[in-house]
Amino acid sequence: ASATARAGEYDERVDSNVERAVEPVGPRNYIFDAGQSRRIRAELFKVIDSSDVVVEVLDARDPLGTRAPHAEEFLRREAKHKHLVFVLNKCDLVPSRVTAAWLKLLSREAPTVAFHASITNPFGKGALINLLRQFAKLHADKKQISVGFIGYPNVGKSSIINTLKKKKVCKVAPIPGETKVWQYITLMKSIYLIDCPGTVQPSGNSEEDAVLKGVVRIEQLRHAADFVEEVLRRVKPEYVRRTYDVQAWDSPTDF
Repeated sequence: ASATARAGEYDERVDSNVERAVEPVGPRNYIFDAGQSRRIRAELFKVIDSSDVVVEVLDARDPLGTRAPHAEEFLRREAKHKHLVFVLNKCDLVPSRVTAAWLKLLSREAPTVAFHASITNPFGKGALINLLRQFAKLHADKKQISVGFIGYPNVGKSSIINTLKKKKVCKVAPIPGETKVWQYITLMKSIYLIDCPGTVQPSGNSEEDAVLKGVVRIEQLRHAADFVEEVLRRVKPEYVRRTYDVQAWDSPTDF
């Protein structure tokens, strides 16, 4: 009778002895869900909890698309006493009028600084340091404040910290996911910086969004050509012609 009962409770879906077809390299949930793992989200909220000031780094080419609304909502709901700052990084990659327009818009929500991360030729470094010093004065009761850097993968969080320090203290790479765990760095006696792994809004991106925002490592894509159509749809034809020296095309496949 007990054997019959156990047989009735058997569920093949959880049986580790059953052979299952293995999906080819690059399954959807492995590639396109980068930056959404439970470990990375835990690192994100650990950084927020440890910070007096939270600096959200945005890509100047897509500021709204690289915001982390889940982190901003957490700050508004659970940590109103913490300060939020936007840093519009990679502003050298867009026209200055575009940067100025985004600064005006984002400044309505939080202090915003335009930035170009470079150890030798930075832009916005003085403005950001002065802003952090002002926050340190607001917390005069503390010997030092902690400043956490959060944002999408590959927006330049580690590069900004290296720029502020004028030397390479955080590992950086032109690919997403280089920062694995949070790092504590001393900027000056009264200000500490915390680098955080890139985090993505859960289920907030289509596959095209994930690829074009740099969340996905290109070498992991099975068919990178599948995303050419979306690039051509978003970019003006004259820019494509100028960059790739291709004068005309009938379709993404032809391109």
